[in-house]
Amino acid sequence: MADPRALAAEIAAAHANKQPLAAPTTREAEFNLATAYATEAELVRMRREAGRCTVGVKVGFANRAMWRALKLDTLVWAHMYDDTVRYAENDHAIVSIGKMYAPKIEPEIVFKLRTEVPPEADAASALAAVEWIALGFEIIDCVYPDWKITPADFVASFGLHAGLVVGTPQRISPDQIPALLEHLASFTVSLQKNSAVVALGAGKNSLKSPALCLAELSSATQKAGASLAAGSVISSGTLTEAQLIAVNETYTAVVEGIPLPPLTVRIES
Repeated sequence: MADPRALAAEIAAAHANKQPLAAPTTREAEFNLATAYATEAELVRMRREAGRCTVGVKVGFANRAMWRALKLDTLVWAHMYDDTVRYAENDHAIVSIGKMYAPKIEPEIVFKLRTEVPPEADAASALAAVEWIALGFEIIDCVYPDWKITPADFVASFGLHAGLVVGTPQRISPDQIPALLEHLASFTVSLQKNSAVVALGAGKNSLKSPALCLAELSSATQKAGASLAAGSVISSGTLTEAQLIAVNETYTAVVEGIPLPPLTVRIES
């Protein structure tokens, strides 16, 4: 059986040193999600001992059609930190990837919770717990060769989370929720690299709606004995196929069907 504490130290060192590491499931036949979440908890402990704090949660595998093949009954998740989540100035930001091994970028819908999401929430009650919504870019990084991962490998390696850039937050009022429910299920997004479109996506790619994804995440964390606390920032899953990124590239996400401004990041070393 894999030792979560030893594995967490090994994974943290691989990221810190930009070194490839064989995925846990390729080395441990019995490595499963329970052990992966125990490893993720050790990574949280290590980061807290280093003076950091958790500020929210990101999701992975928010595609119900994949769950049967992956032997999942819900999505997976991992924590984000006070030094990995930041806010763009005027919807523009610079992202440094010099310390990353094989980074990719994903446009996502980001929520901040005003209150804890209630148990067994539906999309409407999940949105009722939200303070604001924003467009974001998650930067993900993988030290496993060729980005070959299972859900358990994902969880055990920080959920692949390397950073989150958050665009201008738009506050949500109760009277906006009915329209927002519809828009979150139907909006589209284009991802541009150096002004050329490289990927198209939609809100439905995040579990049919980021609001439904938030409700499912609340259920998943509660089953694990955790919760989505008030003040948490939630990155609700990629809206397009993730794109490998390199220095001197510029990425812009543009959404249609929901009133969020475009978000642009410049990639630097």
